[in-house]
Amino acid sequence: MSASPLAASLAAPPGAPANLTEWSVTDLAAALKRTLEDAFGHVRLRGEISGYRGPHGSGHAYFSLKDGGAKIDAVIWKGTLARLRHRPKEGLEVVATGRITTFPGKSAYQIVIDSLEPAGAGAWMALLEERRRLLAAEGLFDAARKRPLPYLPRVVGVVTSPTGAVIRDILHRLADRFPRPVLVWPVRVQGEGSAEEVAAAIRGFNALAPDGPIPRPDVLIVARGGGSIEDLWSFNEEIVVRAAAASAIPLIAAVGHETDVTLIDHAADRRAPTPTGAAEMAVPVRLDLVADLDGLARRHAASLARLIERRRADLRGLARVLPTPEGLLAVKRQRLDLAEARLRPALGEAARAAQARLARLLQALGRHPPALHLARARARLAGIDHRPRHALERLIAVRAERLNGVAQRLAQAESRDLERRRARFAAASGLFDSLNYRAVLQRGYALVLDAEGRPVAEAEAARAAGRITVEFQDGKVGAVVEGAPPRRAAAKRGPAAPARQTSLFDL
Repeated sequence: MSASPLAASLAAPPGAPANLTEWSVTDLAAALKRTLEDAFGHVRLRGEISGYRGPHGSGHAYFSLKDGGAKIDAVIWKGTLARLRHRPKEGLEVVATGRITTFPGKSAYQIVIDSLEPAGAGAWMALLEERRRLLAAEGLFDAARKRPLPYLPRVVGVVTSPTGAVIRDILHRLADRFPRPVLVWPVRVQGEGSAEEVAAAIRGFNALAPDGPIPRPDVLIVARGGGSIEDLWSFNEEIVVRAAAASAIPLIAAVGHETDVTLIDHAADRRAPTPTGAAEMAVPVRLDLVADLDGLARRHAASLARLIERRRADLRGLARVLPTPEGLLAVKRQRLDLAEARLRPALGEAARAAQARLARLLQALGRHPPALHLARARARLAGIDHRPRHALERLIAVRAERLNGVAQRLAQAESRDLERRRARFAAASGLFDSLNYRAVLQRGYALVLDAEGRPVAEAEAARAAGRITVEFQDGKVGAVVEGAPPRRAAAKRGPAAPARQTSLFDL
């Protein structure tokens, strides 16, 4: 590899002339970046992840790769991190593929990772065991969640590669045992994006409507041929395991050979050692069913023949003990003849008795004709024609006399009560007049009031008031009390003491 001008200038001896090329820091950093990227480009590094604390707030991941003698900074951009099958984990030994570049802001070089995978089978198995433990803790592998397979599915769904030997083995085995309609959802079974395709195929089969134009399978087979743990890793991805556990259609996992075990085997309803074994689990053997059906049909026909023969023998035995029609009707006929013989005389006798009874009735009507009875009834009715009216008039007169007496007694009682109320009212009026203070004024007394109109009952209170009002029976007169203290301003005078309430009986 030829040296770049930058390398040549940097390799100049210490005593070189002073007219060497002058670099700015930015230009030198850019030249170093180009030189490093041209010299190395894409590389695969094996090392242990160190300093990983999860994605940065921007979505990018920053950490280091180290081994026993060195360490290099690493970065995974946000878009690449989202596509990685294996996420970085602190202390995990990995093989990273990416580009070597520099970061001028820190004068450091780093690797920009494009893909990441565990280093060695031991790391793969450790990652697989940890993932199995986490998913098992969620209950995705519980035996109670597993459903039985249908005995004879109408449609079989297969999720596998359409070009491998697996699909041919499954179709051949299904055709040998019991031909059934097969729907194949083609997917990639290894490599980047294969796990997402397998999970999408499982969800897609479950999304089919039972009565839609594309029939929904009654059982699913997820199959792949054998391979290394890296080749089978798509079936250990969490997205595939969760899709298999959530499938409403019973699912058979047939991934790898009999000794290969993936996480989808734990989540599936049944695990088949090979894709051919999955086809055998999906459908029964048609020839065995036909033979069983023929045997059942022969047994059914023989049982039915024996039943019919037994019922026929029972019917013949019952027919022998049954009487003949002539024997059943002979007694009935004889009874009918006897009844007919007795009926003719009985009818004649009944007719003669009816005629005699009718003749007696006619004789009785002749002796007592209805017109005579009607005339007598009319005479009795005419005799009692006016008596009810007179009785009613007498009853009304008696009731009216009683009512008049009651009315007179009520009037007398009302008059006596009115007199009692008038006497009580007159007594109350006299008591009121005797207690009214104006009646006292008419007897020559007077009522003394202060300036506020309150009664004054004592001389000292009158002198304290100064000006008083004297009320007589015919009016009021103002007066000034002799010997009253001089009047002071109202603002300096305190509140007047409340006068004692004077009763009219004190006057």
